[in-house]
Amino acid sequence: FCLLLVQILLGQKYNHSVDWWSFGVLLYEMLIGQSPFHGQDEEELFHSIRMDNPFYPRWLEKEAKDLLVKLFVREPEKRLGVRGDIRQHPLFREINWEELERKEIDPPFRPKVKSPYDCSNFDKEFLSEKPRLSFADRALINSMDQNMFRNFSFINPGMETFVCS
Repeated sequence: FCLLLVQILLGQKYNHSVDWWSFGVLLYEMLIGQSPFHGQDEEELFHSIRMDNPFYPRWLEKEAKDLLVKLFVREPEKRLGVRGDIRQHPLFREINWEELERKEIDPPFRPKVKSPYDCSNFDKEFLSEKPRLSFADRALINSMDQNMFRNFSFINPGMETFVCS
């Protein structure tokens, strides 16, 4: 739910600026190891997303904090990515974007994967959890223009086999 932005929670119109907010949430979780917004239940979490500013630990690099702050700007038109090229941010100063786009840069870490079903790179704690599917709000689905999903029929055959076996 933390990926959701205020505009989405309130049912307001939104644009690609929400993707930059979501990127900020993912980056925060990767850098800090926890969610930027908290709540005991859905209502508290939504309130936190609408009202709270994330906590930034002292050990977080100055450039990383600056990037996160600029991604969590609540006014969409002022958010980094909408206003200004994110690739120019000091946190990314050492990235050669042209080489990256041409796939000429090796990843800093390449996990060892023995097979498509190898789960050895995942913490055992998460492997023992039962999946919890969220149930869709039928009224919300019916209120959406279903034409937006026309011809959206891709199913990854490998995933279908994995899930069904």
